[in-house]
Amino acid sequence: MGTGRKLVAGNWKMNLLEADAIALARATAQAAAEYETVDVAIAPPAILLDRVARAVTGSPLAIWGQTCSEHASGAFTGETSIAMLRDAGADGTLLGHSERRHAFGESDEQVAAKVRAAASAGLPFTLCVGETLEEREAGQTAAVVERQLRTGLEGVGHELLTIAYEPVWAIGTGKTASPAQAQEVHATIRRWLGERFGGLVAPSIRVLYGGSVKGDNAAELMGQPDIDGVLVGGASLKADEFTRIIAGGA
Repeated sequence: MGTGRKLVAGNWKMNLLEADAIALARATAQAAAEYETVDVAIAPPAILLDRVARAVTGSPLAIWGQTCSEHASGAFTGETSIAMLRDAGADGTLLGHSERRHAFGESDEQVAAKVRAAASAGLPFTLCVGETLEEREAGQTAAVVERQLRTGLEGVGHELLTIAYEPVWAIGTGKTASPAQAQEVHATIRRWLGERFGGLVAPSIRVLYGGSVKGDNAAELMGQPDIDGVLVGGASLKADEFTRIIAGGA
C-alpha cells in the first residue's frame, strides 16, 4: 500500500516562454491551494525556474528541475548543477526521465551518479524508471524496472526519494497503461523497495505513475493501492486539464 496523500507533478519539458509560463504557474498554484490535500509540483525548463519560482512565492506549489548535472561545477557546457537549481528556487528535481535516457543517452550509471549527487546535496529527487514497448512485449518489465532501481539507488538512502514509473511506450503516445497494468508494476516496485529499505519504510516512499495521464483517467489511476500520484507531461501545460488531474487526487 502507498502513502495516502497524493502527489501530482507536471513536467513542462521544453515548452513555454516567460509570460505563458508565469500565467500557467500561477493558475497551477491556485489549484494547489484549492486542493490542499494534494501535493503539487511543476518542473519548468531550467531557464525559467527562477522566474516561475518568484511568481509563485508563498504558494504551496513545489518547483522542480527536469534534470541536473552529476558534477558540482566546472567545464560542463550547457549543464545545470544542483547548486544552480537551488539558487533558482528549485525544491527538487526529476532524474532519469525516459527522454533523458533514450533521447540523450543517459545510462543507468549516469543516472545513478546524478542520484548520488542530489542525495549528497540534500535535494529531494524523483527517480524515473520504465520499460520500452519491446521490453514489455518480451516480458522484461519487472527485470528492467528492478535493474534501474538497483543501479540508480545503489548506496543511497530513502529519505529524499520519490519513484516515478513511466512506461516508455505510454509517454506522449496517447497510450496509457491500464490501472491494473500500472498497479501491477507499482506493486513490484513496492516489493523491491521493501526488500531494499525494509517493510516499514516501503509504504512511506511515494511511487508515481507517468504516461499519458489526463483528467479522464487520473482519479482511477490514483485510486490504485500502490499509486501515490502521477507525473504528467502534456496535460500539465493546460491549466484546466491539470486542475482536473489535481482534483482526481483529492
